[in-house]
Amino acid sequence: MLLERIYDEDLAQASYLVGCQANGTAIVVDPRRDLDVYLNLAKKNDMTIVAVTETHIHADYLSGTRELAAKTGATVYVSDEGGPDWTYSDAFDGAVRMKDGHRISLGNITLEAVHTPGHTPEHMSFLITDGAQSEEPGFMLTGDFVFVGDLGRPDLLDEAAGGIDTRFQGAKDLFRSLRDRFITLPDYIQVLPAHGSGSACGKALGAVPSSTVGYEKHFSWWGPYLKDDDEKGFIDELLSGQPDAHAYFARMKVENREGPAVLGALPELIEYSTDELVSALADDSVILIDTRHHKTVHGGTVPRSLNIPGVRKAASYGAWIVDPEIEKRPLVLLAENREEADDMRDHLIRVGIDTVRGFITSLDGLDLVTPTVVSPSAIDDFPHVLLLDVRNKSEFTDGHLPGAKQLSGGRIMWHLDELPEPGAGTILTYCQTGVRNSVAASALRREGYDVAEIDGSYAAWVARPGNVPVLESV
Repeated sequence: MLLERIYDEDLAQASYLVGCQANGTAIVVDPRRDLDVYLNLAKKNDMTIVAVTETHIHADYLSGTRELAAKTGATVYVSDEGGPDWTYSDAFDGAVRMKDGHRISLGNITLEAVHTPGHTPEHMSFLITDGAQSEEPGFMLTGDFVFVGDLGRPDLLDEAAGGIDTRFQGAKDLFRSLRDRFITLPDYIQVLPAHGSGSACGKALGAVPSSTVGYEKHFSWWGPYLKDDDEKGFIDELLSGQPDAHAYFARMKVENREGPAVLGALPELIEYSTDELVSALADDSVILIDTRHHKTVHGGTVPRSLNIPGVRKAASYGAWIVDPEIEKRPLVLLAENREEADDMRDHLIRVGIDTVRGFITSLDGLDLVTPTVVSPSAIDDFPHVLLLDVRNKSEFTDGHLPGAKQLSGGRIMWHLDELPEPGAGTILTYCQTGVRNSVAASALRREGYDVAEIDGSYAAWVARPGNVPVLESV
């Protein structure tokens, strides 16, 4: 058996390629939309991808299931559990719709679908058996059910998808899934989750890539609650302290259920000359994405450009500030070269931002503006109508500047009604070190707000002698 974990550091998301080395067939579980990593891995191992599936209707990225099937001709398998509200759309009519216990066979390898609701009602985990070694399963792909040290949060449907108090039923379902479908498994079964540290799909995900059923039973926070059959205590602990859900999650849920658009072969990106970009910006027909570090951006950037600082977190930050349901104009990337621009486009299509059309390698010759940056020592004397903390609720609770309002960077552009009107005065913003702050501030400036950023953000402010953070709940 070949079992490969493909990990996206940007979205803290893991997909898996599982293959039978005896007959050269493979399945991909929870793929992203840029496919080269799977195609190259299959080619390297002389395998043909004949099947593709996903553990659930994802919220944090746009699934590559349909994309991979269109590219390879692989059979699609999707969950048919969870009721009519969680049934995949007609775009999946050619797919095999799985009930609990459905088996996918690839030579000596079998994947058994196990219905594990809680994070979402239709969620499936997959028990993997390598028939060449054993008649019993040795691995479980747990998706967003069980993580290393944590569990998939059941409140996303409320926080991001318009649900009302679905978290309580989800938490009960998760308790039952653990009790009836997980802790009854042999301790030696390896647990391979769909997310790692940094994902917003849980509150305390471990950085270790895998675990075992036995380790999670004995050492995870939820173990004692299951041992004592304490459902209420479990639910209270599970629902407390969850991080902010990014607003773009709602779009992902809908698009993944309805069926993401199949991109096919992507066109070559256009390399813009300075004159071409000046002309396009003048008639507002494109949006420039400044991909430089926020400190460099503070030295001068194109008016109304958006800051997505580098490839590493391009999907995450891009989804905070570009809503493709509203913004249809082509995106032009400031990038060092074509390879970097292509890489950033790959990241952005993972969250359904499909409008990158070109790049430019320098801002020389363009008119630039300098964002307003305020020293932590000058905050008290700087006139502003709002002090805005764009970190998560949990960070805000652990300490914030006096008088600050919290609205996380991943939600801010969907909650502009909570801000003063553009023109009402300057909004002074900060995050932890300045990166997230620069992303959010660029988007607010594009919407017409007057924004100033605290230099060094919270870390610089709290390091000054005499500055005492406020500790309170949101």
